[in-house]
Amino acid sequence: MFRPKYPEAPTPAIVHTATPAAQHSHVPACSCQHTPAPAPTRPAGVLSGLNAGTVGAVVTVGIVLTALLAAVAVTAISVAVAAVVMRSLLTSQRRR
Repeated sequence: MFRPKYPEAPTPAIVHTATPAAQHSHVPACSCQHTPAPAPTRPAGVLSGLNAGTVGAVVTVGIVLTALLAAVAVTAISVAVAAVVMRSLLTSQRRR
């Protein structure tokens, strides 16, 4: 679902020539059984599955969370200022 889909490359046309190709025989250097090497694949890193939609969603969530954090900080500061003002008003009223 989150893997990119690459377009398939067109297959090149094969041109056959009339000259026979030279046949080479490969003689193994040893008589032991070797397994073929695995086909090279793209390394699966941390960022291999990211595309533009995923990056956009992460940036949007980051902006929203930052805005919420700023709103909480502003609210806390305003409540603290209001508490200090109320305290000063109440203490000055008690002295009279």
